Amino acid sequence: MQLPFSRDAFLDVFAAYNTSLWPVALALWLATLAALVARLGGRDRSEWTFGLLAVQWAWAAVAYHMAFFSRINPAAWIFALLFLIQASLLTWYGIINRRLRFSRENTIVEFAAYGLITYGLVYPLLTLADGHSYPRVPMFGVPCPTTIVTVGFLLLAGQRIPPLVAMVPLAWAAIAGSSAFQLGVHADLALLVAAAFLAHRTWSTRAAIHA
Repeated sequence: MQLPFSRDAFLDVFAAYNTSLWPVALALWLATLAALVARLGGRDRSEWTFGLLAVQWAWAAVAYHMAFFSRINPAAWIFALLFLIQASLLTWYGIINRRLRFSRENTIVEFAAYGLITYGLVYPLLTLADGHSYPRVPMFGVPCPTTIVTVGFLLLAGQRIPPLVAMVPLAWAAIAGSSAFQLGVHADLALLVAAAFLAHRTWSTRAAIHA
């Protein structure tokens, strides 16, 4: 797939983002860590957590796609719209409608969920270990770690994942995951694993319900 921008231009976008907005990215990272710790401790903070994720998707839409990525890729405006839609869906299903509620299962899916959330949190270190140098490297508060962390928390919502909530993360996983080698961000390959778990969880559950 031929991209409309170079790898250097892509990394320059992260340099501008990190230089300007690193305090917010750090705050989002710390809030996500707090959400993970709360979940590991058995505290049901479903509304707070999915509200935080909604903020992260809206932030990635405006602060990353609109403000920076649109400089090198016109499709960023479409991506921003999709990310805002995802933020709205998380708000609706996680806070207003309250259909996204955490549950304990002790299954391989729950294990994978915690693994994905942890992966999203260490994502900045993985990208640095991959040979990139700060600030020309994706860190946090940007689309890929946001998607990985979101899938992890969705998997912890048991058998209550509405298909609409899964659509944008799956779409972004396909877009960014398929470009991981081309752009040299190998940490994004985890998006494909996350997408496989999310798709299986969402549609196999629905099939079981309607069987």
